[in-house]
Amino acid sequence: MFVIDIFVAIVAILLIVIVMLQASKDDINDAFNGSKSELFKNQKARGIEVFMQRTTAVLAIVFVVLVVASVAIHMN
Repeated sequence: MFVIDIFVAIVAILLIVIVMLQASKDDINDAFNGSKSELFKNQKARGIEVFMQRTTAVLAIVFVVLVVASVAIHMN
């Protein structure tokens, strides 16, 4: 097993955890009664929300790069 495969697994687990920690912007009641509030639609993310969004984006990019590199290494 290559070291890069271990990094792929670690980044995948971190990506899953960081996505699960993010708060959902939708309310479950909206799915059933059809009322979608547009009051807070244009608010910008602040604080920890921005950190979580940026971390998710970076981890996703790192994950894709590592997977492509892993496939390239295993092909040889």
